[in-house]
Amino acid sequence: MQCKVTLLDDTQFECELDKHAKGQELLTKVCDHVNLLEKDYFGLANWETPTNKTWLEATKEIRKQVSGAVYEFTFNVKFYPPDPAQLTEDLTRYFLCLQLRKDIMRSVLPCSFVTLSLLGSYAAQSELGEYDPEVHGTDYVKELSLAPGQSSELEEKVMELHRTYRSMSPAQADMSFLENAKKLAMYGVDLHQAKDLDGVDITLGVCSSGLMVYKDKLRINRFPWPKVLKISYKRSSFFIKIRPSEQEQYESTIGFKLPNYKASKKLWKVCVEHHTFFRVPTVEPPASRRFLGLGSKFRYSGRTQAQTRQASSMIDRPAPRFTRSASKRLSRNLDGVVSTQRGTRPVSAPVFSQAALAGGRDPHGPFRSAPDLHSDQARPQGGTKAGSHSRSCGALKNRGQGWSRSSINLRRTCSSIMPVSVS
Repeated sequence: MQCKVTLLDDTQFECELDKHAKGQELLTKVCDHVNLLEKDYFGLANWETPTNKTWLEATKEIRKQVSGAVYEFTFNVKFYPPDPAQLTEDLTRYFLCLQLRKDIMRSVLPCSFVTLSLLGSYAAQSELGEYDPEVHGTDYVKELSLAPGQSSELEEKVMELHRTYRSMSPAQADMSFLENAKKLAMYGVDLHQAKDLDGVDITLGVCSSGLMVYKDKLRINRFPWPKVLKISYKRSSFFIKIRPSEQEQYESTIGFKLPNYKASKKLWKVCVEHHTFFRVPTVEPPASRRFLGLGSKFRYSGRTQAQTRQASSMIDRPAPRFTRSASKRLSRNLDGVVSTQRGTRPVSAPVFSQAALAGGRDPHGPFRSAPDLHSDQARPQGGTKAGSHSRSCGALKNRGQGWSRSSINLRRTCSSIMPVSVS
């Protein structure tokens, strides 16, 4: 079985696997190829459409997850770390930067002009190094992919900031990039189109902190994982059971309508994986089933964030030196048509150690951008209360055991870190 994987720097990796190979075997080969040890944050995606992807399950055979005879995947960040500074290796942070730049280019990580300029300047420092007028010339960032439909005004601002950086290594530039990108409201949010029970179009977003609800690109509600007791789906409907607030006596169940059964199950899987990875200390092996049971057998089988952090702290190898391949360059021909081509860049500057990065100061001083319309800083953090969202999300009071076909009881998976209130 021939598999082809597009890496984060847009290079191709091909390998031959047994026809019964599982997803974990391919992911391991890819991580070994790119010399990545902190591999639990990453995954392989199969793209059904340019905007619709499905994550390859590690414990299932590849051929049972892909329709057709073509096995093509992309290597992507699956779990975005809330604090990238806690990653151990610069190589991992570099891959996270590449993923975020792809998110910006795909318009799934919106940010203001000020933020785009700042992130672009760090990207230029990482790829091109310190500004040298004899080497770079005047319009040197025109070739960099910084934003969709990037303007000359943006390029000028990026160059203005980039020229002020002195003695900043590529690793430091990546760290500064991530420290600013992680503050964006849509950082690490996996979006799913849905409707509330009144038929209003909304978007559900899954991230490290919980489930978000968006309408017209604005967040209208937020359900943190500690408030979510149970997630389930039935046919094309998706449900979450919410812990009662101080003003409520009973738990409330909120329902959403997905386009179809497949979309509902995919959202359920993403929620299960994110909740388990970010909230549960360790993954317990699934209990054996003596009899046939209803519902999905899917469970997250990888390491949690707590486990991967512990494993990362035990990494004992010299900081890997790697070649920072430049992004796809934008080239403008005589007709004004923009095309993409790959540029080249020499091996990066020496990689600084984690201790040196932690103890060092940013040479250009702190840069605080104006409040971003897409940032959490521009809106209240708490959101509306779960109990007050019954009209727009169709809250359903349900005091029984429920009617879900497949569900995850978060009391069980998170009992060690989340107290259970029994009404």
